Amino acid sequence: MSHLHQIEAPPKPSAFDPHHPPSKELLSDCVHCGFCLPACPTYVLWGEEMDSPRGRIYMMAKAAQGEAGLDQTFRTHMDNCLGCMACMTACPSGVQYNKLIEDTRSQVERHIPRSTDDSLFRKLLFATFPHPARLRMMAYPMLAYQRLGLQKLVRATGLLKLLPRRLQAMEALLPRVPDSLFRSHITPSKTRANDRPRVGLLIGCVQQVFFQHVNEATARVLEAEGCQVVVPENQQCCGALMVHSGVEDEALRMAKQTIAQFEAANVDYIAINAAGCGSTMKEYGFLLRDDPQWAERAAAFSGKCRDISELLSVLEPRSPRHPLPLRVAYQDACHLRHAQGIYAEPRNLLKTIPGLDLREVPEANLCCGSAGIYNLVQPEPAAELGDRKVDNLLSTEAEALISANPGCLLQLQAGLRRRGHAEIPTFHMVELLDASIRNLSAEELLHRRA
Repeated sequence: MSHLHQIEAPPKPSAFDPHHPPSKELLSDCVHCGFCLPACPTYVLWGEEMDSPRGRIYMMAKAAQGEAGLDQTFRTHMDNCLGCMACMTACPSGVQYNKLIEDTRSQVERHIPRSTDDSLFRKLLFATFPHPARLRMMAYPMLAYQRLGLQKLVRATGLLKLLPRRLQAMEALLPRVPDSLFRSHITPSKTRANDRPRVGLLIGCVQQVFFQHVNEATARVLEAEGCQVVVPENQQCCGALMVHSGVEDEALRMAKQTIAQFEAANVDYIAINAAGCGSTMKEYGFLLRDDPQWAERAAAFSGKCRDISELLSVLEPRSPRHPLPLRVAYQDACHLRHAQGIYAEPRNLLKTIPGLDLREVPEANLCCGSAGIYNLVQPEPAAELGDRKVDNLLSTEAEALISANPGCLLQLQAGLRRRGHAEIPTFHMVELLDASIRNLSAEELLHRRA
């Protein structure tokens, strides 16, 4: 009796190219349990399996096995992901979704063409946002647009509805051009307490133009706690926007530039007050893992990176906190809570302020829809998530909303305007610490943001 031996078919070639495809080992960590589903913003909105982390990992695995191609459907589901990393907090198996989605997005950008309109719009964003000098040039006409009342007029007349949806979203998210636009430098401190660190301050790209007041507050708080603050000159983008969007070559260039600048500053720690930047800078070691000239330097750099709340939490307070009687709701920035695992530190710091009434927000784990450039390239779901977040924040009856990321603050401001609550101010967490240390009253703080 003859025995028929089944001949296994040879494995199919992967749809991914060999440069940093999503790791098969990391893909295999996912056991498809479904714990990520209620944590995922797009799954919550649409209930679509392929728009959940589990579904996207399934698609990645199929492409890696050569059983699915890199087509427009694949790109759409990867583009739909906000990259908020809430799935990582929810996952009991420790799946490193951040590394999977970022490597996959680089593959998408190399192999799946975009429409001309989409491609040009993304190039416009990347040609402006990561470049502070260009942003500052753009800010001057924005200043006239806002201060002369043109913005109110244009919004009131409904003219914006004539623009494409993405340009409408861009106008809706315009920050109020601050007076600090004309203060482009922070004076480094010359002294420090003997037992306190020398801290390099990341001033960011969007942050240093439109949120320089947050950088100034960060420097003041660090100095008040005895740290020496160093601000490397000519800082550009850290590459976070590029990493999160799959623009790998530019991200690598910016990462190397940032590393070199802070190496020359010879600091003990690098303080970061923008959650998206912090999550990326802490992963430089992985980003540059196969570059023999930079891998070790990148890992050493990442080891010095600290969110401002993380750094202040390990320093015994030296400056007295004065009362700040104010009801505030704290909105977790996703790249702080989920990507960096920092949850308790900002809350504990805020609780050191006498009189501050800190309110917790329903659905705190759910993204506000900002997510880097997501609210510009995917304005409809971003606005839906933003409105949902603002409704939850308003339910706390807070007098001010607090977060730890510039993108979140802009998203919340836009949502508040849509809900008719533009008068409610938003602050970075460190601004409240600064106000308490400087003994500003709640009225003075609120007036400064009016």
